[in-house]
Amino acid sequence: MRMLALAAIVPAILMSVAACQPAAETPVDSGEVTPESVVPEPAPAPPPVVVGGVDLSTQVRVSGTEPFWGVDMTPGTLVFSGVDRAELRVPNPGAVMQGDAAVIAAEGLTITLKPATCSDGMSDRVYRLEAEVILGAERLKGCAETQAALDAMPKP
Repeated sequence: MRMLALAAIVPAILMSVAACQPAAETPVDSGEVTPESVVPEPAPAPPPVVVGGVDLSTQVRVSGTEPFWGVDMTPGTLVFSGVDRAELRVPNPGAVMQGDAAVIAAEGLTITLKPATCSDGMSDRVYRLEAEVILGAERLKGCAETQAALDAMPKP
């Protein structure tokens, strides 16, 4: 009988002893700076590519004649269009400087922009960049300027 009483009391004693144990430690924020608590700051954005005074992080229009064609450049997208041509829309990977030229090499479309006074030959507009566009095996020559500057010029 004593064994039975002991068998009933032992689990109760063990449970009460376990209840007296401290809980698992919870980390306390001491305000102390440790290597684990430092969150790295994001890397600064790269500076915009500027060629011939044209900031390529803004909307830029590249265009040419004979045949008429154009590329609308935004920071995220390049859109090539032309007379009797299918539109080509690709992500803009950004420009890389190669000497004094900015080169945008996208899938199926490469644009090279160089600082130079440029005329489209059809209007009195003067552009700050000359452009070469390679579309597949085709090489097109034209001019480029920010869309804001073009909007401020007299209409052709």
